Amino acid sequence: MAAAPTPSSSTAVVHLGEFIDTLALLRGGHIIVVMDPDKRTCVLDGMGLQWSFRTLEAYGLIAEFANPVGFEGLRYYRLTDAGRDFADRALAAWRARPWHQRLMLRLRG
Repeated sequence: MAAAPTPSSSTAVVHLGEFIDTLALLRGGHIIVVMDPDKRTCVLDGMGLQWSFRTLEAYGLIAEFANPVGFEGLRYYRLTDAGRDFADRALAAWRARPWHQRLMLRLRG
């Protein structure tokens, strides 16, 4: 069994709203498209990801996959099995919060 990744402090979730939206879209079958691997410029369902990609990758929640119908030079990522389990738990916990708490957390980032 592989050891769990030990992300650095730079992989902390810095925008909870984006992170939750990203998990929900990935859980729905969407994929992340990375246009610049060095800068990690990436898009998910037309939304530019500013903060979530590095955290998802560092914790092993997403993994790159070969996309034969994709464009050359782009990289494609989707949820791992561990990522699906995590997304299910995180989204359930998010929905269990009262609406005003979810709103406050989104406004604070």
